[in-house]
Amino acid sequence: MERISWDQYFMAQSHLLAMRSTCTRLMVGATIVRDKRIIAGGYNGSVTGSVHCVDEGCYVIDGHCVRTVHAEANALLQCAKFGVPTAGADIYVTHFPCLQCTKQLIQSGIQTVYYAEDYKNHPYAEELFKEAGVETKKVKLEYLVIDADYAAKGDYVKQLLQAAENGQLDEATLAKYKKEAKELFS
Repeated sequence: MERISWDQYFMAQSHLLAMRSTCTRLMVGATIVRDKRIIAGGYNGSVTGSVHCVDEGCYVIDGHCVRTVHAEANALLQCAKFGVPTAGADIYVTHFPCLQCTKQLIQSGIQTVYYAEDYKNHPYAEELFKEAGVETKKVKLEYLVIDADYAAKGDYVKQLLQAAENGQLDEATLAKYKKEAKELFS
């Protein structure tokens, strides 16, 4: 069996962290790495002890949710809180950083930003990274599948098998199952 690459390993960690997000608009995870060791992780969510978006909805001002602390910022703040230096480290993020996170990453000394998905990539953020000599690399998660819909898919398969066993797969029922399969598995 071939081991996954370091990039895939750290990006998988970021995707796992994103599953802890309390944001209803976009789930993001970030992993800070130095010398092939994870030194911090974060996900986007509310300030400790405060209301979460999943509980009361997003608090949007000028098109941005002001309730959440971004994943990159949470990871950087974790380093600051525990006295872990970030100069020369890399970060793996599920989505391209916003402009504010870009500035924070540059100021903290991050040398490479690995990201899985483009997300409203701001041209000024790209310019700032280039000016600061911070490399950005797109790394799609390939080796691992993190499926948040696994329970719904399992229920779907059980219901489909039960309907087949009971002879309940008439045209209308089959059409319903096909539609549901397309939504779940596409």
